[in-house]
Amino acid sequence: MFGISGGEFITIIVIILMLFGSDKIPDIARTAGKIMRQLKHATNDIKSEIQKSAEANGIDTQSLIGGLSDEIQKVKQDFTQISQPLQNPSLGLDDEIEKTKEDIEQITGPIKRQF
Repeated sequence: MFGISGGEFITIIVIILMLFGSDKIPDIARTAGKIMRQLKHATNDIKSEIQKSAEANGIDTQSLIGGLSDEIQKVKQDFTQISQPLQNPSLGLDDEIEKTKEDIEQITGPIKRQF
């Protein structure tokens, strides 16, 4: 839940109990619940207003959402096609890396020995 472990959650509860006392915790929880409910209703109202406005202007929101989903799928497929060769070990990249390491070792070998 929100990336909080059990021990952290218990610590938070103990701190809240110490700060506010056990008699005020139910009032705080009720107030927090009301605030969350109001926030949810406000968010839903905003979404419905945007939907109504779009329908009034003749904008088809379902086709927009579908179009975005199609574009996202295309980008995912393109990314997969581009990254596929990099995941393929048959390219010989390991051999090239080893050759480059050997070249660097040959170049820096005498320099390392001087220090």
